[in-house]
Amino acid sequence: MNALAATSRNFRQAARILNLDSKLEKSLLIPFREIKVECTIPKDDGSLVSYIGFRVQHDNARGPMKGGIRYHPEVDPDEVNALAQLMTWKTAVADIPYGGAKGGIGCTPKDLTKSELERLTRVFTQKIHDLIGVQTDVPAPDMGTNAQVSRLWFFAHEQTMAWILDEYSKFHGHSPAIVTGKPIDLGGSLGREAATGRGVVYATKALLDEHGKSIKDLTFAIQGFGNVGSWAGRLLHEQGGKVVAVSDITGGVKNPNGLDIPSLLKHKEDTGSLKNFSGGDDMQAEDLLGQECDVLIPCALGGVLNRENAQDVRAKFIIEAANHPTDPEADEILSKKGVIVLPDIYANSGGVTVSYFEWVQNIQGFMWDEEKVNKELKKYMTRAFLNIKNMCQTHNCDLRMGAFTLGVNRVARATMLRGWEA
Repeated sequence: MNALAATSRNFRQAARILNLDSKLEKSLLIPFREIKVECTIPKDDGSLVSYIGFRVQHDNARGPMKGGIRYHPEVDPDEVNALAQLMTWKTAVADIPYGGAKGGIGCTPKDLTKSELERLTRVFTQKIHDLIGVQTDVPAPDMGTNAQVSRLWFFAHEQTMAWILDEYSKFHGHSPAIVTGKPIDLGGSLGREAATGRGVVYATKALLDEHGKSIKDLTFAIQGFGNVGSWAGRLLHEQGGKVVAVSDITGGVKNPNGLDIPSLLKHKEDTGSLKNFSGGDDMQAEDLLGQECDVLIPCALGGVLNRENAQDVRAKFIIEAANHPTDPEADEILSKKGVIVLPDIYANSGGVTVSYFEWVQNIQGFMWDEEKVNKELKKYMTRAFLNIKNMCQTHNCDLRMGAFTLGVNRVARATMLRGWEA
């Protein structure tokens, strides 16, 4: 089942539980606006090339729309729609005043020079500048679907946000709050790089506290060791958690006594791979999901847990740091096995929460120190978990439906309060 079908299915199930009016349910599914623009740029050799840029703005009942811009050769409209919709529910679960959006340009970034990427970004911004805005739609960098997201990626995408900020400001005056994920020098927030991974750890702690367990007593396996996975691994290691297995696109490594994560990070930086790490044994990347561990954290691609491999999972808890890593079929199998799944819509919302903090700082013109960013993030993640648990108890449902009913209910209430039937 693809991301759109799964998201729509979860939404409909939540709508049924909440007993939503069928007309309102239909209205909430349809995007507010879909934008498609042609972006023609001169290449460095003087030839002209055209790309298609797009933006799906899903819902603005609770505030400006928010979501990433992805540069990827195969931009699937269905997936973009699903991710825009998911952002609507995700921001509502986190209780930040946004709706959902998503967008991108159908191109292969590695085939473009830096100056070509800059021209493409600026043309795209020129085409959509009057449809985005500080109080309308606030873009951000998008992790994309690449499992091997590195620090290089992070800074390249900071640069893209800087170009959008500059181009937008030519039309509307200096507007640092128009995008998030900017370089610190242009109003980016401290703590943003680690935010999604740190949020995953706060979410994990909230879940484990609920079950009377603690990070320091448990073992963890992490699939995907890019930005999110590496930060989650680092922070779990710092808090005494034993990370026993890690995998990414280059391979996998395991050590039942626990991997030394700082050494592994240095090894990956030096060699570009997880293979041949002296502090553990090499393993096939695909074997990670069946590793003996207490907590499994998929941080890479969607759909990695499916009906073929869900039976092999040995973890007691799954923390969905990736978007849509668990198929609905796998959900049912895991539920029967008694595995507790903390859903992506909550578990990986640390990134958008700190993006919100960045936007707030820009609007106020007053920047926070990193300690305040992390403290506020912990507060938001902990509070959201308690709200999800309350919905689970009210509606007698699992954590995924608890999160979806929480998010959908907030958006539905905002929509009705604003006069939906008028």
